[in-house]
Amino acid sequence: METQNLSPDAPLVIAADVRKHFGPLEVLKGINVSVQKGEVLCIIGPSGSGKSTFLRCINQLERIDGGAIWVGGELIGYRREGDNLHELNDAQIARQRRAIGMVFQRFNLFPHLTVTENIIEGPVQVLRENPNEAKKRAHALLERVGLYDKRDVYPAHLSGGQQQRVAIARALAMQPQLLLFDEPTSALDPELVGEVLNVMRDLAQTGMTMIVVTHELGFAREVSHRTAFMDQGQLVEVGDSRSVLANPQQARTREFISAVHK
Repeated sequence: METQNLSPDAPLVIAADVRKHFGPLEVLKGINVSVQKGEVLCIIGPSGSGKSTFLRCINQLERIDGGAIWVGGELIGYRREGDNLHELNDAQIARQRRAIGMVFQRFNLFPHLTVTENIIEGPVQVLRENPNEAKKRAHALLERVGLYDKRDVYPAHLSGGQQQRVAIARALAMQPQLLLFDEPTSALDPELVGEVLNVMRDLAQTGMTMIVVTHELGFAREVSHRTAFMDQGQLVEVGDSRSVLANPQQARTREFISAVHK
């Protein structure tokens, strides 16, 4: 695997000229951005702008067609031999993916497993952890997200907000370097959004590195260090969250924020 020599202040995530096509449609048009360890980056923008695709490329759910992504100093998805890049095999991709947790819009919990069983599935099956140790850590994570009392319940008996909090605990159980959130509150009823954002707020305060695709501009303003506005496959503007959201420099960013606030 190609790695970079990381100094203590080197970015945890580097995306360099990342491109992605679906057939003739260019969805990502040269994305350049970096994220420091312990930083929260929120990505905002209209539907279809490429935000979710970018996250899926970081987690190798989609192959990039150009550019490069590094996480923790390691080139994602490829190894370099001289001037040539070679795709990693499935086992190598799975190993890299362990360092990256992802929380989706639609929880994706296994319906036939209890909350605890959902959380320990990855650590036991993938990381080969002792089941009893994995269960102890799962219960500690459920305490952290306020759901210890639901540890033996099946997902069908949980609200959407509770299921999403379990999904966050499940991602944390793999002890990732990086957490990706793909519009984690967009599928929730409005009264359930706050409980999920509170968990994410707590994670940010503990120094978890997070990239969050969201429409929650208040969360971005309050919690994220930087906000990126994306449109038509390009990063139009990236900067300090309060500055970008209160005084955007680009006209397209201003239009979007004004429309969201209406």
